[in-house]
Amino acid sequence: MTRALVVFAHPCEESFSAALRACVMDRLTARGWEVDLLDLYAEGFDPVLSAAERRGYLDSATNTAPVQGYVDRLRAAQVLVFVFPVWNFGFPAILKGYFDRVFLPGVSFRLENGLVAANLTHIRKLVAVTSYGATPLRAFMAGNPPRKMFTRIIRFICRPDRLRYLALYDMNRATDAQRAAFLAKVGGEMDRL
Repeated sequence: MTRALVVFAHPCEESFSAALRACVMDRLTARGWEVDLLDLYAEGFDPVLSAAERRGYLDSATNTAPVQGYVDRLRAAQVLVFVFPVWNFGFPAILKGYFDRVFLPGVSFRLENGLVAANLTHIRKLVAVTSYGATPLRAFMAGNPPRKMFTRIIRFICRPDRLRYLALYDMNRATDAQRAAFLAKVGGEMDRL
């Protein structure tokens, strides 16, 4: 059975991000997949990397102890789906903290002779589902850091067979029809994973 980890980062249940999460969950569950929803806000994930964690960051024998449950969930997944809004051309702080605290040496990457080597190669499919207040041009002019993080960094450490970055731009002016079309697109992508 395919196991997917869906990482969700939005505090409001009435948000469009929550609708996107529901779409992702419904479609993957309908396929018969085992889906683990990690709702960072609902679970009270602490995004703050402590001084002790930073000091022990490179010690892969002990660095996972403060976040072991989250590491175990990541290691159990074959499919990784992130659902989040882009705020100020970046991730919500809670999601950035997830990357800082869980994507550790020995978990997402390993150091070999001082070079970074991929360590999440069991992830066969990687998907980001997001929305921007900015237009595509404004996001491009700002360098679009979230897109680069997924299409370059996370792609490198996972080496997935399939990568999809699904973004609804100009969310603040999107019509009901545009939002519905994006939900349909996301649903279709989940069906094709």
